[in-house]
Amino acid sequence: MANALQVIFPYFHQGMWVFDDEDVGLNKEPFVAGADTVIERAIKAKGIPHADKGFRLIFSSGPFPGHDLKLDWLREEDGGNWYRAEQFELDGWLCPALFRYFDEAPANIYAQFLPKA
Repeated sequence: MANALQVIFPYFHQGMWVFDDEDVGLNKEPFVAGADTVIERAIKAKGIPHADKGFRLIFSSGPFPGHDLKLDWLREEDGGNWYRAEQFELDGWLCPALFRYFDEAPANIYAQFLPKA
């Protein structure tokens, strides 16, 4: 991977959390199957104002200063991967779009949730 840290800007669209990343060919890519619930809990915990209009999500396969959340790999299913957000006691499925950012499913994903600049 070129960058150790990745950044996307999720937003709420037609009842779903989605993100666009033209650098990797994604448009309105949805978070589903529990990943959306993890996002809801994380932005609520951080108190991010107007998160529905967009927020910054920085993520990496390694820990970095200021990360808010650690996701632990559980298993592969239907081309995607299940991760556990232990601090929220929630599981979420990340679809195959994960492989636009990682060559293989990382054992852990660390994330930081910030207001959109």
